[in-house]
Amino acid sequence: MSKRRGLSLEEKREHMLQIFYDSQDFFLLKELEKLGPKKGVISQSVKDVVQSLVDDDLVLKDKIGTSVYFWSLPSCAGNQLRNAHNKLESDLSSCTKRLAELDEQRESLKRGREESDDREMALEELKTIELQYKKLKEELSLFADNDPAAIEAMKAAIEIAHSASNRWTDNIFTLQHWCSSNFPEAKEQLEHMYKEVGITEDLDYL
Repeated sequence: MSKRRGLSLEEKREHMLQIFYDSQDFFLLKELEKLGPKKGVISQSVKDVVQSLVDDDLVLKDKIGTSVYFWSLPSCAGNQLRNAHNKLESDLSSCTKRLAELDEQRESLKRGREESDDREMALEELKTIELQYKKLKEELSLFADNDPAAIEAMKAAIEIAHSASNRWTDNIFTLQHWCSSNFPEAKEQLEHMYKEVGITEDLDYL
């Protein structure tokens, strides 16, 4: 004898809904867990099945005091299905309207683009011009270093770098003088530290 197949999730949902529809009453979860097995839904899965029905607005729940009650009437399912139907109808109408607009736009774009010898010649000419433009653009990039604007920008950057270099050199000299004045007994240690960070005796302004 073949083993009996378990209920699918949709079948479990239908059976749990039937409990609500038959009684048209309010239930606690523990009550549903006792009634579920009578409809073929094991008590361990009742909670998840009922929650899925709540998520789909087929079962309502509310907390009264410390208890949570669940209920559903056939009209709840009818309202939910009507709302879903109305939404699908609205979506279908919008998509149909958009499709008509796109068809009209496509036909409009086709006008003046019919295949012809003149069109083929124009496309070939356009392709030639695009290739020539690409080639000229590549050649122009070779002379970018001689661009007056680029040269001026480089000069300005050099001036800024020169000024910054001298400013930092001046800061180093100031710091060295301060260290020598405040820590004369650490002269050798300071000179060793200067050398470690690359500050040598030939350091000077640019």
